[in-house]
Amino acid sequence: MEITIDEFQVKEGDTINLKNYTTIAPKNFQKNKENKKKVSNIVKQIDNYQNILNAENKQSLLIILQGIDAAGKDSSIRAIMTGVNPQGVNVFSFKTPSSIEYEHDYLWRHALKMPERGQIVIFNRSHYENVLVCKVHPEFILNEKLPYIKSIKDINDEFFERRYEEIKNFEKRMYNNGTRIIKFFLNISKEEQKKRFIKRIENKEKNWKFSSSDLKERKFWDDYQKAFALAFEKTSTKECPWFIIPFDYKSYGQLVMAHIINETLKNMNPKFPDVNKQEKHALNSAYKDLLNE
Repeated sequence: MEITIDEFQVKEGDTINLKNYTTIAPKNFQKNKENKKKVSNIVKQIDNYQNILNAENKQSLLIILQGIDAAGKDSSIRAIMTGVNPQGVNVFSFKTPSSIEYEHDYLWRHALKMPERGQIVIFNRSHYENVLVCKVHPEFILNEKLPYIKSIKDINDEFFERRYEEIKNFEKRMYNNGTRIIKFFLNISKEEQKKRFIKRIENKEKNWKFSSSDLKERKFWDDYQKAFALAFEKTSTKECPWFIIPFDYKSYGQLVMAHIINETLKNMNPKFPDVNKQEKHALNSAYKDLLNE
């Protein structure tokens, strides 16, 4: 059984209801050891493409990870990027904006972290928090001190429609300038989140990953599901697509993600730079000099 990318991709114009998307792996992909072995093999290919991408120095790749608390973002970064040259990969986690970041528009801090040419960058949470957590808690928008927002009543559907367009335009500009963007939603069930929270509490070494605020946010589960669905509908494009990945079985979700990342790099088709005649002559001369030392 092969992994088909199309079954996970949100197409432009799709109407999304996350209740219609499974969070469970197919029976053929429920063996962790086999999945991890496949991921390891794909990582070798990703590393090879990253090496060429870096040498080419013309394109870059941005990978966005979004998901509810305990979805598996951190562990997925480790699983997929361990084995890829760290010089060509950067990971940025976006938490609550700082006072300095609030003095700029909401996309400013993300624009600063976009990948350089030849790089792969991962956003662990991203600019989408501004239409996800801020959609569920619109009062957070008041911290941005926008001149046309007088009260929470002004943060309406029209406001968020404008944000979706701004995000699409931001990503389109990056795409037009050589940055491919792929966006993953790590889709877990409410029951699976409960299990993972309990494990974090039971395991002292993972206590630091659990916060009482996580339980508070869990009460807004349905609101978040709607906010995610709407964001996918409004911002998934052919150039910068969203992928909804089943993640109750982490190893399967990571395998799907690794496959999509690898196929994206393959389609980017990076090439080693050509060496002109003068450089080839210099290389041959240097080669002969070294052999004759």
